[in-house]
Amino acid sequence: MTQPQPTITPKLEDPKFGFNEYAERLNGRAAMIGFALLVVIEYVTNQGVLSWLGLK
Repeated sequence: MTQPQPTITPKLEDPKFGFNEYAERLNGRAAMIGFALLVVIEYVTNQGVLSWLGLK
């Protein structure tokens, strides 16, 4: 005897932590913003990251 199949599919939310699409997208956006800010700051100050850190 077969069991009846459910008629409604549960609506599950994606987890906010761990390796999932939401976290990867958020990480990528933060990296792009950080890189753009780094380029702008280097352009405005005429100094690179290495000179900020005292390595050059």
